[in-house]
Amino acid sequence: MKRIILVAILTLVSPTLFTGCAVVMAAKQPDKKDVSLLAYGMPRSRILAEFGPPLSSELRDGKRIDVYAFKQGYSKGAKVSRTIFHGAADIATLGLWEVIATPTESVFDGNNLAYQVTYDNTDKVLEVIQLKK
Repeated sequence: MKRIILVAILTLVSPTLFTGCAVVMAAKQPDKKDVSLLAYGMPRSRILAEFGPPLSSELRDGKRIDVYAFKQGYSKGAKVSRTIFHGAADIATLGLWEVIATPTESVFDGNNLAYQVTYDNTDKVLEVIQLKK
């Protein structure tokens, strides 16, 4: 009888052994960037603080043009909620939730965005063009 129970438990838990952990994936999703900072007059230093170094930077006709590419993630609250939900669902289903949750977390890992930002000679934003939605 003990052997049957052990086999049943291993059968129920084994999906989690062969997939990623949705709880960890949800917690490690990218953070949400404040794209409202990409506005006329914003100092380049503030843009760099939010988005990090640009993918490319060049001087053209005396104006600096930076291209930023990043994955737009989720707010801290959304990430915490998803992490708690996945943890509770894993416990409630003895790990079977991972079969659904892991592929779902792989798909919902943020959106790729890209912007071209042109600055004036004082490094203030003149123009922002969204390159990728």
